[in-house]
Amino acid sequence: MSFRERLQSWRYNLVPDHVVGEILTKRWTDNAIPFLALVATLATFGSIIPGFFKLTALQESTRQLGEFSMVVTGMTVVMLGGGIDLSVGSIFALSCFSAVYVFFILEQSVWLALAASLATGLIFGAINGYLVGYLRLRAFLTTLVTFIFGRALFDILVTTYAADVQLSTATSDVLDFIGDSTFWGLSVSVWLAIILAIITHIALTRSRPGWHVLAVGGSRRSAHNAGIRVRRTVFMTYVFSGFCASIGGFLIACRLSGAGPGTGLNLEIMALTAAVVGGVSLGGGRGSVIKGLMGAIIVLTMTNGLIRLGYGTGTNQMVLGIMLAVAVTIDIRWLKNRHKVLNEVYVAPVYLKMGETQSAAPGSGTPYELDNRLSAANHIGLGELEGPEDVILDRADNLYCGTRHGEIVRFFAPDYVRSEVFAHIGGFPLGLAFDKSGNLISCVGAMGLYSVSPDREVKRLSAETSRSWTSIVDDARLRDPNDCDIAPDGRIYFTDSTKRYDAHDWALDSIENRATGRLLVYDPKDGSTKTLLDGYRYTNGVCMAHDGKSLFFAESWACRVHRYWLEGPKAGTAECVIRDMPGYPDNINRASDGNYWMAWLGMRTPSFDLSLRHPDMRKRMTRRLPQDEWLFPNINTGGVVKFNEKGGIVEAMGDLTGGAHPMVTSMREHKGYLFVGGILNNRIGRYKISGADPNWTSPASYWGAKP
Repeated sequence: MSFRERLQSWRYNLVPDHVVGEILTKRWTDNAIPFLALVATLATFGSIIPGFFKLTALQESTRQLGEFSMVVTGMTVVMLGGGIDLSVGSIFALSCFSAVYVFFILEQSVWLALAASLATGLIFGAINGYLVGYLRLRAFLTTLVTFIFGRALFDILVTTYAADVQLSTATSDVLDFIGDSTFWGLSVSVWLAIILAIITHIALTRSRPGWHVLAVGGSRRSAHNAGIRVRRTVFMTYVFSGFCASIGGFLIACRLSGAGPGTGLNLEIMALTAAVVGGVSLGGGRGSVIKGLMGAIIVLTMTNGLIRLGYGTGTNQMVLGIMLAVAVTIDIRWLKNRHKVLNEVYVAPVYLKMGETQSAAPGSGTPYELDNRLSAANHIGLGELEGPEDVILDRADNLYCGTRHGEIVRFFAPDYVRSEVFAHIGGFPLGLAFDKSGNLISCVGAMGLYSVSPDREVKRLSAETSRSWTSIVDDARLRDPNDCDIAPDGRIYFTDSTKRYDAHDWALDSIENRATGRLLVYDPKDGSTKTLLDGYRYTNGVCMAHDGKSLFFAESWACRVHRYWLEGPKAGTAECVIRDMPGYPDNINRASDGNYWMAWLGMRTPSFDLSLRHPDMRKRMTRRLPQDEWLFPNINTGGVVKFNEKGGIVEAMGDLTGGAHPMVTSMREHKGYLFVGGILNNRIGRYKISGADPNWTSPASYWGAKP
């Protein structure tokens, strides 16, 4: 390796470029900006205002925060549904007046005052919801009209009944408790705001109506096509907003024991600013209640802090306007450009210098020399199949394979002409294995590990494993489960080819060539899934050794085969038994003569090997060229290789004509025949093996003769 290549290796293999891309894909990054803004706001005002964090000052601020958070929660739900509510300030003020009127003028109970306040909010919310949801009027103009009407009505009522409220002698311990008391150091209004926020968050994230709100906010047309009642959903968001504003209005009535011209003034601007600053999208469908609450704390801290510093109302309005403009700009630009940014930074190739390999060309005289034997294979299911990545046979000689349509198809012995859909799983069924009880185990791309019973009952065994705390990559979810095999004790060993890409993005993984593949084990006794080995370049085929004490697994992009020991002095360790092959290994299965069959899904090319030594070129390629012009591994030609326990190559065969099986991802020996599958093929091949045991079957090899 030259000095320049050594520098490249250090630069691209030691500097974690992929971290930026991984962070930007996380959902919590949307919370990072409002959270940092919240910390900065609290730190700034806490440092420049003496006594900012004193208990007495905080108690008064939290009472306001509880009332304000109620309104922001309602505004958040409306915005998540794709709308906007400019009338919350008027509803808040009118609800406050309703409570004051019933309690102080009519001298009724606090609970009747609460009912009057709630009725006011629900009526105005229903009016908004009906106009926007059912009559499909513009939300901005509709709620603006409601705001103007409500504010005018409030001003008239306050002017008319102000003297009566001041002369009233009505008192109540309940009213005083709600308005002034604390519970565990927090005011009643804060506790109510927390309870409402929790309930709303659970409803949005864990209930069908909440999912409907997010779906409608994301795309009303798509939500309608999916059968969601869009108009009713929009109606309910405005009713909920009115409900939240009315609760806030009742709380301020309890705290101030009255209502004045300034009640709820500019509250709609503050609530809208809080929601947007918190990260709730104006476009709908993106955000959360937690984000809205963070925005509420930021806005209220900012406005109260400026007042305590001696700045007037004008300064407050100007600051709110600036905050809203900045937040809207960030929201729109990030929403528009996030995908572009991820395309720029997510793919982070590493440096790899492949070892010299022997030729597989006909006449080369190497152990890897391919011949044309597979071209003589008979066809099964020609034109009926699409993507039989793996093939397997049961004790009754029936043949099974997965398809890219999410089905497992069964061909009936002995002629394999008649077929049926054995099970529909979804996803893309890849590696297959039968357990001792006859259950068909399958790795399903992007979904996990599944089992199909002889009675065709589909059951998910595993879709995740324990999260690694030392990895920035979210490795809890199984991204690309590929192949599996079963140990004598029933544990299922399987590969997850990459932790960074789903199965359909295999080309990106090959170009990046980062070692994110792993070997896992599922234990049916306790249902646990554990990672045994990590840090391989696209782990693929896996096969139990004949003695059941070790297993072989393929590392595709590195062109290697490893042996992992389950028992003995090497238990828990892996060693490379085949390296620097001329082909990319895929599935591995047992052979009747004590050796092992291995599929080559494609062959190495000098051009791609060279590109692996130039990470920057590969990165520019993914940025600037359309995907159909990328340079990635050649998967159009391959073959089948047999190797022994020590990793020695016994024989190799292929289809040099390219007419039947140029690409091979799996093969399975059964009663003297080799059944061949390919992920890009439209058929299964059946090739008679010269000198093979005509009675040998894989189920008998694993579980003994049929009882």
